[in-house]
Amino acid sequence: MDPATPPTAAPPDSGDARRPGYLYRQVAAHLAAHPDQVLKVGDITKALSARSTGAVFEALKKMAAAGYATHHTGPHRFQITKAGIDAAGAMPPPAPHTPRQGRRGAGRRQPVTRPNGDLYFPRKLAGATDVDVLRRLRDKRIPVLLYGPPGTGKTALVEAAFPDLLTVAGTGDTVVEDFLGTFIPLPDGGFEYVYGPLVVAMREGRALLVDDATLIPPKVLAVLYPAMDGRRVITIPGYRNERVEAVDGFYVIAGHNPGVHGAILTEALASRFDVHIEVTTDWDLARHLGVPTPAVQAAIALNADLAAGRIGWAPQLRELLGFTRVRKTLGLPAAVANLAGRAPEDDREHVLAALRQHFGTDITALTLGKQR
Repeated sequence: MDPATPPTAAPPDSGDARRPGYLYRQVAAHLAAHPDQVLKVGDITKALSARSTGAVFEALKKMAAAGYATHHTGPHRFQITKAGIDAAGAMPPPAPHTPRQGRRGAGRRQPVTRPNGDLYFPRKLAGATDVDVLRRLRDKRIPVLLYGPPGTGKTALVEAAFPDLLTVAGTGDTVVEDFLGTFIPLPDGGFEYVYGPLVVAMREGRALLVDDATLIPPKVLAVLYPAMDGRRVITIPGYRNERVEAVDGFYVIAGHNPGVHGAILTEALASRFDVHIEVTTDWDLARHLGVPTPAVQAAIALNADLAAGRIGWAPQLRELLGFTRVRKTLGLPAAVANLAGRAPEDDREHVLAALRQHFGTDITALTLGKQR
């Protein structure tokens, strides 16, 4: 194909939209029709009258993985390559099959790369994987509330499922401006209004994670509700009452840590999320990632005590992965002592007893000693 005469994107109502690869070919044709442009995901979705920004984004990522498009981030944008024009919209060849290695890896899905480069290993959920389920719920505009102890992987799961994610980290000091935006001073003495993550997510059709949502004052969280219901419209009172409409692909998901001091799950918040999913630590995954068996066993025992209300803290996957990194750097005794030191003071003796039982040695929290 001559790159100077790229194909014209097919009309969105032509052909059979249910045919496998139909959306991919539409996306590829649209990029090929604009070879000199770097296009946003939301703009491509709108131009094709596609129903799901997430599905368009998946097609674009397939093109980028095959070398058919270049992928720019912040926000996510794509431009077709010479190889993509030459492919004429053909689907990239499937990745070569890799035989399963032993029972440990049997049935485990391939890891998903998070924006920070770390790998996320999908877990089973509702007959599929957690990543697949969240993407399907986004396509149907069904909001999800993830709940579980801190450090179990809630944020990692959402980042793996939605590469276009924006995040609001909730605290007791979070205000409406953290969602909508605010004025910032300019070097010349003037001011410029900078839109917040809620506004950006609505206009660009991106996913928005409200992390630690139950720490945010209920009056502040109310700013989300008109964006999540059938209206999908908000106004910005602090900036000329500007009206913001959500485009296709906009999605809200929230994380919640039950039992954390100050966390309040109101009925108004809970009712806005049709699906509530508990996220707990995957002990098999911890072993798979190299956490020593005694540490996993101690964590399982401590989490049983946590569930029974005997203690208020137990190590989760985050702490166990930190344990593994410290062990590789400072050795096992220092890693065990550090894990003990991470426990709150009220629970430390209980945690020390569990670690002593499973590691079989005397353990104290990591502490500076005398000068040599």
